[in-house]
Amino acid sequence: MGNPQYDLVVLGGGSGGYAAALRAAELGSRVALVEKDKLGGTCLHRGCIPTKALLRSAEVAETVRHSAKFGVTSTLDAIDFAGVDKHKQSVVNGLFRGLSGLVASRGIHVVAGTGRLTSPTQVTVTTADGPEAVLTGAAVIIATGSVPKTGAGIDVDHERIIDSNDALGFDHAPASAIILGGGAIGCEFATAWNAFGTKVTIVEAMPNLLPLEDTASSRALEKAFKKEGISTALGAAVQHATARDNGVEVTLDDGRVLTAEVLLVAIGRAPATDGIGLESVGVTTTRGYIDVDPRCRTAVPTIYAVGDVIPTLQLAHAGFAEGILVAETLAGLQPDEIDYARIPRITYSHPEVASVGLSTEGAIAAGHEVMDVTYDLAGNGKARILGTSGLVKVVAAKDGPVLGVHMVGERVGELLAEAQLVVNWDARPDEVAQHIHPHPTLSEAIGEAHLALAGKPLHAHA
Repeated sequence: MGNPQYDLVVLGGGSGGYAAALRAAELGSRVALVEKDKLGGTCLHRGCIPTKALLRSAEVAETVRHSAKFGVTSTLDAIDFAGVDKHKQSVVNGLFRGLSGLVASRGIHVVAGTGRLTSPTQVTVTTADGPEAVLTGAAVIIATGSVPKTGAGIDVDHERIIDSNDALGFDHAPASAIILGGGAIGCEFATAWNAFGTKVTIVEAMPNLLPLEDTASSRALEKAFKKEGISTALGAAVQHATARDNGVEVTLDDGRVLTAEVLLVAIGRAPATDGIGLESVGVTTTRGYIDVDPRCRTAVPTIYAVGDVIPTLQLAHAGFAEGILVAETLAGLQPDEIDYARIPRITYSHPEVASVGLSTEGAIAAGHEVMDVTYDLAGNGKARILGTSGLVKVVAAKDGPVLGVHMVGERVGELLAEAQLVVNWDARPDEVAQHIHPHPTLSEAIGEAHLALAGKPLHAHA
């Protein structure tokens, strides 16, 4: 091959791509990063960050609407969507500037343009102003991310039938909305729009919302959504959807017909692997996802893939971990392979749903003899102060370690770091129970659940 220009060429500047680039540069590699849009990718510009900024505005609206509950008299006059967007963009722009500065400080060569693989060690980039740039690296990482999925037979027109990118660009809250998909994306938009006054119905083909979560968590969220006025049609599939001048009509497979101002298709994201030259260099795929081994190496020894283009959890922090894994592997280190069952997950609905590890059902399916306990947040002082309900459920192997922690409630996502340590360090319930949690905090709920599982409950029934 001769002398490559770079030790590593990264195709895609989203979570997995820029993490790989930053870690590789930190380890002394010469790195080029190709990005056709903006550094940060979907997570920073169309996913994690802007949606959570939108949800923060929704939370403020809900706080004002229910302020009398806390002895504060106030009225919610209106939602200023220009102001909501200004807040959202200020968060995104600030983080984008910080990331751009960090990448520059590591000496990473950023090439703006659309790249494609033209050999196992070469990426050819069509730059914004026209000419092509050819980048050669000892190794290449594919990190081109994902795009919103569309359902079979559903024509997304980006006006009445929309995807999550469209929803983030709305300058108003629709009067009514049908959301197709009860996963994280659907539940988060349902939360935000409901807070802004939208009449929301979620259609989910599986029997529960958040079907990948423990059943207890799903049912707790469904109960909370019903209380907040969010309707659900569970175990129902969309037969067809038709856009009208004044809205959209959705027919379900059980014959029900739903109407609303918009239909949001939120059934997940598909890998963005078309047109990047995979077949020409021998990289194989399955259902569009790039085939990789546990160290994210493709069928071509010099080419790796990370993030949403591989069939792992489509989470920004999973992409970070994969990018770091590849960078350290290329540097000759021996990082541990990623245990995807132990990666934490959060849905930022109201209430939040957070989990790490196995559900009760998953633990039994994996062959464990299981014991579990559910602690009701009604017994937690801080939850009462916040006015939230929910639960902490701990799943453990009988006479063994904690296998999973599942939580529902306001701000429980902030508790997940401790839960992750418990699960990933194979702690036993009695080992966690001995730790003193500060009072009054939501974190006590984790302690209480482990106390109960260890056979010595304090503020819970035996």
